This record gives sequence, structure tokens and C-alpha cells, in this order.
Amino acid sequence: MEGGGMEVWMTWGMFWGVVGAMGAGAYYVVVLAGAAETKGKRAVDLGGGSIARGQVKSNYQKYASFFEKPKQIEGKQEVPKLVDTFYNLVTDIYEWGWGQSFHFSPAIPGKSHKDETRMHEERVVDLLGAKPGQKVLDVGCGVGGPMRAIAKYSQSHVTGITINDYQVARARSHNKKAGLDKLCEVVCGNFLHMPFQESSFDGAYSIEATCHAPDLKDVYAEVYRVLKPGHLYVTYEWVTTPEFRADNAEHVEVIHGIEHGDALPGLRSYKQVGDIAKEVGFEVLEDRDLALPPAKPWWTRLKMGRLAYYRNHLVIALLSFLGIAPQGVVDVHEMLFKTALHLTRGGETGIFTPMHLLVLRKPEAAPEAAAAEAQ
Repeated sequence: MEGGGMEVWMTWGMFWGVVGAMGAGAYYVVVLAGAAETKGKRAVDLGGGSIARGQVKSNYQKYASFFEKPKQIEGKQEVPKLVDTFYNLVTDIYEWGWGQSFHFSPAIPGKSHKDETRMHEERVVDLLGAKPGQKVLDVGCGVGGPMRAIAKYSQSHVTGITINDYQVARARSHNKKAGLDKLCEVVCGNFLHMPFQESSFDGAYSIEATCHAPDLKDVYAEVYRVLKPGHLYVTYEWVTTPEFRADNAEHVEVIHGIEHGDALPGLRSYKQVGDIAKEVGFEVLEDRDLALPPAKPWWTRLKMGRLAYYRNHLVIALLSFLGIAPQGVVDVHEMLFKTALHLTRGGETGIFTPMHLLVLRKPEAAPEAAAAEAQ
């Protein structure tokens, strides 16, 4: 090029160089530096929860080995440790890519994902009839996104329990930053054996959490024990639907993929959850799938997020290569992407739902029991 042509070429080159630099800077701020107060985590902070950096990869490999033979994870004694390991591995990635509420919600036309999430959580308050000053239990609270929304909306005192001590620390930190630490309390413990007295809560809920229980009857029985007579328990359950066929190879593959990628000892059917609740002693007031029409597909966000996955995977791979993120985080992220594919397929085929609603009531105490209590 000569004369003006060279000048034009240089001008356009400088222009695109500036645009590229601005784009790279924005990418660093949004994706790497991140809005940690909003998303909860930055890419540069990804780790393995309470697991030492050098042990992340080996812990992931041990976790994955549980699912080489599906029947291996059926031993009750193995499941709590499996779930604890899982949440050490995935909590940072969940917060970075998903936010502080680790659950799905029905898609609502004209509403953002943030609004859909909030409305799905506030529905719990409306169903419970939770009031200011009451004590409400969050069974499997994670890092406390739902807890904070429910406490703020109801002004109830919410106590959350999670088996993972790293999530306890994260939840307490978020509670304090949100100015809700006076209404929100977090306890590290197993929801199969909760450290609470009988009849000590005015309401209880679980949002896509009890699917981790090796025996649903055990966790329902614990909730029943700590709930006051006449009060309610609301739960959103992960279940197979009436469309699931155990003799369909694709159905089985999809469900096993969901179990593998989410630390589930075995998905239950829509019918089992209600039957188990009755067996424990609950009265079933409502039993239905919130994902059915007129609700819009809940899995749409997973499909829209595939481009983000590839972008994020490159970021994680680079951070791992540079030694900023521990070895093994790339493997965990890849597992979660494959799980998203199985979840999407479960939604598309209609064989799986993450939001089967049960509204359960603990019956009022029998007259003789009430008299004994009064004494």
C-alpha cells in the first residue's frame, strides 16, 4: 500500500486494536473480575470449596468413580460424604455461572431469570403463610439465595441447614452483606439427623435439595419431627414423571446422567414422593408438577447457555493452565456441561421435572398428646 491507502489501513488497524483492547478489558471485568456481589464468585476465585487445592483433581476422580457402577452409591453411609464432596467441587462454579440460588424455576414470558427465581422462592412464603417473627426451616440451604429472598419477603427468621461447611461460610458471608444476618441463620449438619428440638419450627421448606437423600423417608421424618403440629412443609422435588419408561434406553441414560452430574443416589418417581410423605404421617394438601403447561420450559436457560459454557470453559482452562485455578476444576466444569445436556433432554422428553410441588401438613396433636404437652 502507498500514501493514503497505508494511512487508512493504519487508522482502521488502530481502531480495531482499541476495540479489541476495550473488549478484552470488558471481558476481564465481567467474566474474570466479575460482579462478585451479584454473581457470588469471580472466575479467578474458583476453587474446590473446603478441599485443598492440590486435592481437587483426586477428589473429583473419586467422586466420578462412584458412578462407574450405579449401584455403588446406594449404601446410605456413602451418600452424605459423596454429596459433601460434590458441593465442595461445584459451589464456586455454581455461584460464578448461576448465582446464589442453586435451583430452576418456571419460565415466565416477559420476566427475567432473576425475577423468575425470586417469584419461585416467594411462592414458598405464600404457600406456607409465613409471617414476621415465625421460625422457618430451610432444608438443604446451599449458599442461601432462597433463604435470603424468603426472609426478606416474609420477615420470618429462617434457619438453613447444609452438610457442606464451605457453603455455611459462603451463606453467612452473603447474609451479612445483604444485611439479613439478623433474620438468617446457617447450621452445618445432615438433614437426615438435624440438631433441632421437636416441634420447634412454624414452617419448613426445601428447594431441589432432598433429592440428595439416600432415603427420602428419613429426611421427611426429620422434617415432621421438628415441625410444629398443624404447620406446613413445602418442597420442590426432582422426580421422574409419568412419561418415564424404565425399558427405554434413552430415558435410562438421561436419568443416570442427571444422577451422575448432581450427586443423586437415585431419582424417585412423582408418585413415590407423595406416598412417602403420607407414610411418614403428613397430610398431602397439594401434589403437582409446576413445570407443566401453562408454565414455559424451565430448561430453555440451559440451552441458551451453551455459548457461555464454551467461553467459560476456555477461561477455566486458561486459569488452570496458569495455576490460578486448581487442577481438576476443568473436569468438574465439563461434567456440569454434560449434566446440563441431560437435564435439557429430560425436560424436552418430559421424563424429568425439578419442580414437583408437595404441600404437606403435620396433623394437629391428638387431644391426649396436647394434654401431656401442657403438663
